[in-house]
Amino acid sequence: MPSAKPKSRIQPMRYAHPFFTATPPARRSASPALRASRMSQWVSQKLGPIPKPTRTPVMDLSGIIGAQGEQDIQKAGAILFHATGDTGRPSGSSEQEQIALQMTNEYSTAAGVNNPAFFLHLGDVIYGQHKDNLYRDEFYRPYKNYPGKILAVAGNHDGEIFRQTDPVPLKAFLANFCAKRAVVPPVADEVRVYRTTMTQPGVYWLLNAPFVQIIGLYSNIAEGPGHLMGARNDKSQVDWLASTLAEIVKGRKAGKRKALLFAVHHPPYSNGGHAGSPDMLKMMDQACQGAGVQPDAVLSGHAHNYQRHTRLVPSGGRRLEIPYLVAGCGGHNDSSVEAATGQVNGDTTYVKSLKGYGYLRVQASASELSIQMRAVAAAGATPFDEVVVDLSSNRITRG
Repeated sequence: MPSAKPKSRIQPMRYAHPFFTATPPARRSASPALRASRMSQWVSQKLGPIPKPTRTPVMDLSGIIGAQGEQDIQKAGAILFHATGDTGRPSGSSEQEQIALQMTNEYSTAAGVNNPAFFLHLGDVIYGQHKDNLYRDEFYRPYKNYPGKILAVAGNHDGEIFRQTDPVPLKAFLANFCAKRAVVPPVADEVRVYRTTMTQPGVYWLLNAPFVQIIGLYSNIAEGPGHLMGARNDKSQVDWLASTLAEIVKGRKAGKRKALLFAVHHPPYSNGGHAGSPDMLKMMDQACQGAGVQPDAVLSGHAHNYQRHTRLVPSGGRRLEIPYLVAGCGGHNDSSVEAATGQVNGDTTYVKSLKGYGYLRVQASASELSIQMRAVAAAGATPFDEVVVDLSSNRITRG
C-alpha cells in the first residue's frame, strides 16, 4: 500500500528566498501561524522582545553632558551633533576608523560650545556572534579618540540572536548603552580605552535638549521590514510613542517649540540596499496623527548608503515638507543605491543618494533645522548634501 501524501507542504518556488518582494507568493500550510502573504506578516510572527525601560524613558541633555554644557548650548543659540549608522566593521576594514577620525577632527579645544554635543548612532553597532567581545574592536577602539558622548538606537543586528553565543536579544547593546551606571567596561579597559557606558533608559527614549527633541525607536530584529511592535503583540513602544507625542504637543502649546526628530534604524523609505518599511511608517503616522504633530525630520540607517527623501504631509490646511534621511554609511560596507533624480513616488520625492561612506552634521536653532551629509573617502571629508528646514513654516528652504 503506497504511503499517504503529506496533507500540506510549501509549493516549490522559482526563487530560493520566498520573500523576494514585499508581496511574495502566499505560503501554503495547514498551520495559520505559517501563512503569510506579505513579508510584514511573516516578520510580525518572528519579532523579538522589546525590553521594558529601566526608568521613565526621558533623558535631558544635562544628564549626558552636564548642566554647564547644556547651559552653554542654550546661550549659544544652537546645538550641533553627529549621526550615522551601521558601523560594525568587517575584518580588515578601515572605513569606520576613517569616519571616526573625520568626526573627531571636528572637535577643537578652541571651539568650546560650538563643538558637537554628542554622536547619535543610528543602529547596527555590532554585527555577528560574540557581541560582548566585539564591542572592544567594533566600538570602543574605533572611537577611542572621539571626544563626545555616544547615544544609540538599536539595529536589527544589535538585537539578533545566535543560540550558542548570543542567546539573549539586545544583551550586549543594553550592557553598553543602557547600563545602570556609567562605568568603563572590561572590554574597553583591557585595551586602555576609557569611554564609559551610556545610561539610556532603554531601547526607546526621548531626549530633551536645547532646540531639539529626539525620539529614539527600536525597529526590531528583521532584516526588513522594520516593526515597532514586540513579540506576542507587545504594543508598549507604540503606546509610549503616542503618549510622548501628546506630551510634546502640550509643551508646544505652552510655547516650548523645538525641532522634533525621529531616529529609527529601519528606514521608512529606501531605494537601495534594503527596502523601506511601510507598515512601520503607518504606525508612526498613526501616533503622529493622533497627537496632532509631525517630526521635522526622520533619521535612519540599515541601508548601507546615503539617501534623502522629501515627504509632503498635509497638516492643518497646509503641507509640511519632511526630510527622511538614510545614513547607514558609517563604515560597515557600502551598498548600491538607485540614483536620485527627483523621482516622485506618491507623497515623496527622491532627492539625493550616494554609494559610499559618511556621516551627518545636524544643527538646530530656534528657527531652523540643518542636516548636512559629509562624504568620507581616503582624502578626507567633503560636504555632499544639505537640507535646511524652516521650523516656523515646516518648509525646506535649501536642499
